[in-house]
Amino acid sequence: MIEAVIRGIGVGLVLTFLTGPVFFALIKTSIEKGFHAGVALALGVVTSDIVFVGAILFGSQYFDISSHDKQHAGIVGCVILFALGIYYLFKKSEVNYDNKVPSRLKRTGYFFKGFLMCILNPTLLFHWTVVIGTASTLYIESVPNRSWKIAVMFLTILVVQFGLDTTKAFYANKLRDKISVKFVHRLNEVAGIALIIASLILFDKLVTHYVFAPFSS
Repeated sequence: MIEAVIRGIGVGLVLTFLTGPVFFALIKTSIEKGFHAGVALALGVVTSDIVFVGAILFGSQYFDISSHDKQHAGIVGCVILFALGIYYLFKKSEVNYDNKVPSRLKRTGYFFKGFLMCILNPTLLFHWTVVIGTASTLYIESVPNRSWKIAVMFLTILVVQFGLDTTKAFYANKLRDKISVKFVHRLNEVAGIALIIASLILFDKLVTHYVFAPFSS
């Protein structure tokens, strides 16, 4: 089991430092709205990861989702990511300098923002499929306590990711007093551009295939 924990820590560290739209959204939210808002968004992200892992490990036994349906769901995700990117580009910047804790309703909103940003991103589904395939290769059928080891590995990955996302939120929040509203506006623009680029890449992978190869089945 110790080996599974060590492998989970290694994979979790690699995944956490892969820069993408969620990274920018987490840093931006923590600077603008404070630590509690950043943690709420991180909780939404890790919840979407749990859903992905559960769906891949167990859902395939009960549901047969066609590639056509997956493509439609992915296109919806592209539209949402693109719209969110446009919103960030034109969003009025503000910084919560007084460190006021957001209300429960607002924290719930940040949670769903993180959840939907990930759950509607087909790249993450492909990404978790690859990780689960790697785990299945490491722990073949003949390995003793195979199911437990895979479960421990994935639990460790999720704990590491959430812990490091919380750490990012903490330090981003600490920098808030030294950051101007103008800088946050630039950060909004970077986050918006990152989301727009991500949505266009996903659309090309799903539909047009001009630049990127389609997702593997």
